[in-house]
Amino acid sequence: MTGRTMLLDSASLYFRGFYGVPDTVRAPDGTPVNAIRGFLDIIAKLVTDYGPESLVACWDDDWRPRWRVDLIPSYKAHRVAREVPGGVDVEEVPAELVVQVPVIREVLDALGIAIVGAAQHEADDVIGTLATVTPGPVDVVTGDRDLFQLVDDDRDVRVVYTARGMSNLEVLTDAAIVAKYGIHANQYADFAVMRGDSSDGLPGVAGVGEKTAGALLAEYGDLSGIEAAAADPASAMKPALRTRFAAAVDYLSVAPTVVEVVRDLPLGDVDARLRGPDDAQRATLESLGERWALGGSLDRCLAALTAAAARS
Repeated sequence: MTGRTMLLDSASLYFRGFYGVPDTVRAPDGTPVNAIRGFLDIIAKLVTDYGPESLVACWDDDWRPRWRVDLIPSYKAHRVAREVPGGVDVEEVPAELVVQVPVIREVLDALGIAIVGAAQHEADDVIGTLATVTPGPVDVVTGDRDLFQLVDDDRDVRVVYTARGMSNLEVLTDAAIVAKYGIHANQYADFAVMRGDSSDGLPGVAGVGEKTAGALLAEYGDLSGIEAAAADPASAMKPALRTRFAAAVDYLSVAPTVVEVVRDLPLGDVDARLRGPDDAQRATLESLGERWALGGSLDRCLAALTAAAARS
């Protein structure tokens, strides 16, 4: 039987590590290492608790893809520190975290963890593609609600949701999505389009919050059905809602493309099976651990990965 694959929303997790571990945790040269150590401890806990056979650190090669911005210019606009014409805009990230990200990649590589990104796409799109094409059960680890759209009970794709903290993780199946929002996971993208999300600069449909969006999906099935009802004078939709959807027609013509994760990126073969580090990688880990004072965090992560590799 194919073992479980775990897909990490890497930025979501190293941000959590950064804010969860005091910035007084530093390397001998004074460089902060709280995000690195926090991320390693998160991986150790996840691997120990959920026992994946394969593990992928999914990466934001482009955290704000131009094709999404072209459709909705406000998309993540409030998080831009500096625009880069023709390139990847610089995200507003604490300087103390910026210096740690390259080290995180070095450590993950030495641990034998696959790092996968895609040009002009976010980690969400990498996760969406791998969750779609990977045989066997999949756990998506994230603090981002947008990835709820990937939950699929038939294929055993779950979301391990971190928003309430690592000591209070939620494992979301379709039943859990229904309990939370009154909709199924395959309706979540339409739900998110209507609700909007200020943290991503998505305005949503004015006056349509979670309760109304959920009720509309329960009645009409999907966004296309809702839009058809809004445009049909004979439907039972209330006039106020008709007006709101009519006013949002331009937004609704592009928002689904922005909100829905890409599921067909040409990622090639991703070898993510946990094998444990070889001798050369162990030597690199020893050097990195000493240089960056990674201490028990690295030890715990290495032990968890080694145990998982032995089980598989």
